[in-house]
Amino acid sequence: MRVLVAEDETVLAGFVAAGLRRAGFAVDTVHSGDAALDHLGLYDYDVVVLDRDLPGVHGDEVARRLVAGGSRTRILMLTAAVALEDRVRGLDLGADDYLGKPFEFPELVSRVRALRRRSARPPVPPVLERHGVRVDTVRRTAERDGRDLGLSPKELVVLQVLLEADGAFVSAEELLERAWDAHTDPFTGAVRVCMSKLRGKLGEPPVIRTVQGVGYAL
Repeated sequence: MRVLVAEDETVLAGFVAAGLRRAGFAVDTVHSGDAALDHLGLYDYDVVVLDRDLPGVHGDEVARRLVAGGSRTRILMLTAAVALEDRVRGLDLGADDYLGKPFEFPELVSRVRALRRRSARPPVPPVLERHGVRVDTVRRTAERDGRDLGLSPKELVVLQVLLEADGAFVSAEELLERAWDAHTDPFTGAVRVCMSKLRGKLGEPPVIRTVQGVGYAL
């Protein structure tokens, strides 16, 4: 759900971030290893897309520190170094996946999604279903009783979070943390507005419960 893009080429970082947001991820961008470590210490990211040749703290060192600290954040190394020995070294450092530049963007999105499924505890199954609501986490589709819901990427992410909770309540704060990026105003009505639209698309009878001060459950 939440991705950090650590890439010193600002144009490429913006391109990657914009594409991942269109795919439904909450994305933050940084342009140095120092900033990457700061963000990784502050926020619970599912995946970091990590350039190896970062200024400041090298990307390899960022990977080492993440692994040494027992972080659950999955590492996708994105780099121009594509020789076999470079790939092997990157994976030996603890990277979970390795993608060379240039790359095809659909492949990047697919790899990030796969890593995100692995980062969850327990891992996210390919299909989530409850009360007739079904989300295919691979194909990124959602339906209720066989009817396609036509959800936006953000609505799909929120619905997936609720299904992953398996009936437990999810607070608005947790939804903000998992489905929106770090620049979102915590006092915004983004969660409330998204939830209202999601309820409308899910239709009757209502399946999302709300408890004031507690959160939402499906």
